[in-house]
Amino acid sequence: MPKRSSRLSMERLRELARSGAETTLKQLRAEIIAIERTFPELSLPNRKQIGQSVERVTRRTKRMSTAARQAVSQRMKRYWAERRTAKSKVK
Repeated sequence: MPKRSSRLSMERLRELARSGAETTLKQLRAEIIAIERTFPELSLPNRKQIGQSVERVTRRTKRMSTAARQAVSQRMKRYWAERRTAKSKVK
């Protein structure tokens, strides 16, 4: 008597997972709508506002100049050299 395989094919398993995910997503969207209707102050801002705020934040970031980077490099080299000499004296 041959054994019958009860395993699902990968395609079928993926199809079932996708349909489950779609159902969950629809439920979550319905919950979001219900929450936003109940508490309008919690509603998410539209995408345009999000994009503008991200753009403002990225504009504010300052880049380090080459001279500043070189100065930091020299300070750190001195710092680690001092640490190495202090460590070798302790031994």
